[in-house]
Amino acid sequence: MFRTHTNGELNLENLNQNVTLSGWVQTIRDKGFMMWIDLRDRYGITQLVFDADRSSEELLENAHKLGREFVIQIEGKVIERVSKNPKIPTGDIEILVEKLVILNQSEVPPFTIEDQTDGGEELRMKYRYLDIRRNPVKEKLIFRHKMAQKVRNYLSDQNFIEVETPVLIKSTPEGARDFVVPSRMNPGQFYALPQSPQTFKQLLMIGGMDRYFQIVKCFRDEDLRADRQPEFTQIDCEMAFVEQEDVLEIFEGMTATLLKDISGKEFGKFPRMTFADAMKKYGNDKPDIRFGMEFVEVDDLVKGKDFKIFDEAELIVGINVEGCADYTRKQIDELIDWVKRPQIGASGMIWIKFQNDGVVTSSVNKFYNEEELKKIAEKFAAKPGDLMLLMSGNENKVRTQLSALRMELGNRLGLRNPKEFAPLWVVDFPLLEWDEETGRYHAMHHPFTSPKPEDVHLLETDPGKARANAYDLILNGNEIGGGSVRIFDKDLQAKMFNLLGFTKEDAEAQFGFLMNAFQYGAPPHAGIALGFDRLVAILDGNEVIRDYIAFPKNNSGRDVMIDAPSKIADEQLEELFLKVETKE
Repeated sequence: MFRTHTNGELNLENLNQNVTLSGWVQTIRDKGFMMWIDLRDRYGITQLVFDADRSSEELLENAHKLGREFVIQIEGKVIERVSKNPKIPTGDIEILVEKLVILNQSEVPPFTIEDQTDGGEELRMKYRYLDIRRNPVKEKLIFRHKMAQKVRNYLSDQNFIEVETPVLIKSTPEGARDFVVPSRMNPGQFYALPQSPQTFKQLLMIGGMDRYFQIVKCFRDEDLRADRQPEFTQIDCEMAFVEQEDVLEIFEGMTATLLKDISGKEFGKFPRMTFADAMKKYGNDKPDIRFGMEFVEVDDLVKGKDFKIFDEAELIVGINVEGCADYTRKQIDELIDWVKRPQIGASGMIWIKFQNDGVVTSSVNKFYNEEELKKIAEKFAAKPGDLMLLMSGNENKVRTQLSALRMELGNRLGLRNPKEFAPLWVVDFPLLEWDEETGRYHAMHHPFTSPKPEDVHLLETDPGKARANAYDLILNGNEIGGGSVRIFDKDLQAKMFNLLGFTKEDAEAQFGFLMNAFQYGAPPHAGIALGFDRLVAILDGNEVIRDYIAFPKNNSGRDVMIDAPSKIADEQLEELFLKVETKE
């Protein structure tokens, strides 16, 4: 037996017991006549002591051969520490070592394996197996495991069945780019890795499974960022004989259960907001409602005053930043420079200060007198000490720009407390969106999303106004899940494909298997998929999903640890009937 106990469990109740421990050498403190070693495993740290007065010469000699990250086994007696460490569970005891076995030696690690490391991110990703030994990474992976267990338990209690779906599937033209896999046995043909198990979960409903879930890998070949990976994990779910309310009730309950477990707080009914209201009040469809700063439109108050920037704008809209009228010119100029960055793309910003003495002043005093500025402040419901920031231009662009500014101010002012949770349902999305480049409609969610029953007639007359029977679950300004009521009528599905520009032949080639299944008694069904990586990160007070994935990719989609993607041998290419050509 390599160990009788782990390195995180011994305490004063174990005094004078003989124990066997194994693990990695964390630190060595050598005083010559006495030596202390911190022994680490997944469960914690136990201090070992070697004493010249009580340890054999051979034992001390072996102990002096040890280096950081050596894997060792020791036998010894639990004794009480003289200098105790209240910061760790084993801090009251230490082990007087009687026997030492070096199980494996270690090279000097490329970075210190401690909570505060000296290793940069790229270096730690290259040696990810070492990074996982550090508490911050280890604890995130353990946290992820616990959340997965809770999700499985909750859904199992709600009569959901976990079913695995295929990983090698058919390529579909909608959504992000597919990762494709050549088939050796079918020359010139390719599988695709699933962007989601969408069609399979619908087929499971047709198969009578009634309630399905899966914690499943999905794959999308798209540009990466901190909260996006080429392979990610979804909590994928589908239910038969349900309407939108049934789905929202189940998954509101699941999310509230997870939130209560983390925060200790009870969550009542989650608020709901239409897509139209979210865009009007916050400029995006995943608003962070932990703080205010709702948009205020002031076109009626500011146009016609010979201020060309406002007079020619499609929309003038702003936010009220409470208690910030004392911002200096330098601070305001910094914000203006921030919105002018290429990532935001604004041409500028107007400010109005409601000063503590009641005077209202602005960067456009030349065009607006104090009475007019006070009317604007009144519309913002501003109080003395508040700062109003206004932006103008194309309606869609200016809402997006102001939304980015609102979130930036939320961060700067400490209004986005990671330990505070604000869930929200956003509903009534547009069913379709028009793409000027392709000259056709695209599905806002996916081609299988049902229109609202009262909007079905609009598919014939005004498709752009039809609303989807769809819903997104938002948490702290992040979309953590989305779903919809599905189309289960083959005629309606055919009409949807037609609107999306599919010919009958295209639809048959891509989705014939699903359309055929609809002919054999498809039940009404609906579902949702939650981004598990993102959900776990937010529940743990973070927004960077990479830290919660054991072996993540970098921003270029590379695994720098195993050096993937990589070239393959010519023989393999030949087997797959492929040839690589490089552009000159």
